[in-house]
Amino acid sequence: MQQKNYNLDQILNNFNIDRLNEMQLASIEANEKHEDVILLSATGSGKTLAFLLPVLELLNVEHKETQAMIIVPSRELALQIEKVFKSLGTNYKVSCCYGGHLRETEENNLIQPPALIIGTPGRLCDHIRRGNITLNSITTLVLDEFDKSLELGFREEVSFIINSLPNLNKKILTSATEAVEIPDFIALKDPIRLSFLSNEHDPTTGLAVKTIFSSEKDKTETLFNLICYLGGRSTIVFCNHRESVERTSNYLTQKGIYNEFYHGAMEQQQRDSALCKFRNGSTDILVTTDLAARGLDIPNIRYIIHYHLPLSEDVFTHRNGRTARMDASGTAILILSAEEKLPVYINETVEQIDIPASSPLPEKPKWSTLFIAAGKKDKVNKIDIVGFLGNKGELKKEDIGLIEVKDFFSFVAIRKNKVSQVLQLIKNEKIKNKKVKIDVAK
Repeated sequence: MQQKNYNLDQILNNFNIDRLNEMQLASIEANEKHEDVILLSATGSGKTLAFLLPVLELLNVEHKETQAMIIVPSRELALQIEKVFKSLGTNYKVSCCYGGHLRETEENNLIQPPALIIGTPGRLCDHIRRGNITLNSITTLVLDEFDKSLELGFREEVSFIINSLPNLNKKILTSATEAVEIPDFIALKDPIRLSFLSNEHDPTTGLAVKTIFSSEKDKTETLFNLICYLGGRSTIVFCNHRESVERTSNYLTQKGIYNEFYHGAMEQQQRDSALCKFRNGSTDILVTTDLAARGLDIPNIRYIIHYHLPLSEDVFTHRNGRTARMDASGTAILILSAEEKLPVYINETVEQIDIPASSPLPEKPKWSTLFIAAGKKDKVNKIDIVGFLGNKGELKKEDIGLIEVKDFFSFVAIRKNKVSQVLQLIKNEKIKNKKVKIDVAK
């Protein structure tokens, strides 16, 4: 492999890994030799690094205009890729463009063109039409999760974006599934195809698939009993509709199960709050639509519960990709009512779970999440928050958990038994000489 213009050892150290995996090495090699590459690999296998390193190799520090663009199907995936790119430790500017927050914020970020733009199709189209992006300088395009980016709702927008980039000479397409046709407007030139997809139900992947039967068509009581039986381990519950998500979440709350719900109709701050609480241990149960089946980097998820049967094998695969990531193990459980059968694409023997009529409620989470109405745009960072909570809130280091700083607000996990005391101590205090709202995250 040729000499790189980045320090691989430093990047591996930043990610706390010893070496790149086989798929990542193959992607780097293929991208050195071919203009267009299609990379198929399971969720959680490290695809983001597998396409970001080749993109990084093509960036030129002397060029002050945008050189590469990554199109993604969801804002969560855009933010996740941005986070990974920043963790590479380069000096290149990166900007994220997605709906659900102020376009003006993004326009300000684009005044000095970033080397890399990551965005959802609709918002990228908006910026292109407004002349906010330097189009002629972009030579590299990545379509991440292209099976979703090329669905009918996005096709027209992706086609518009590609036709607006006259000097593309490299395209990388990635997906965790094979079942999609690549339309002609992508204009791939003799692409090389790398497939690292294995049988999703192969026991060597660390994923076990099980079923549980619900005697009632309404499965909520079965779900409640199952969660109690599983004992409060980190669990995602997938429903097929937003209304079902909220109804199921409310039912669990009424029964004493701490949980958060998450779907596409929520405001961005609500979505960020729900995911942050799940990541930081303020809740162990996330009830969601298939929006959460992609792009969420949440480690150590033990159980995937299919409250509603997935609508296709691809959906089943992506849902299950939230668990058993890399070397970890996980279990996918399908709840079947009397009239439902196991989907035909699950053709191996699946263990049926029998659970007691009742199990004790899981322990309540030991963490709670505070919302702070200040973020990156207010020049507030994690060190500021730790210092503030330590000095003014009298918290010890071990009382402070995961901190996430967004553009205009932040979330911080603290020990639940410290919440009242901290809020009392800091109610008249300032962060960075500014009085900001701080409260338990809603």
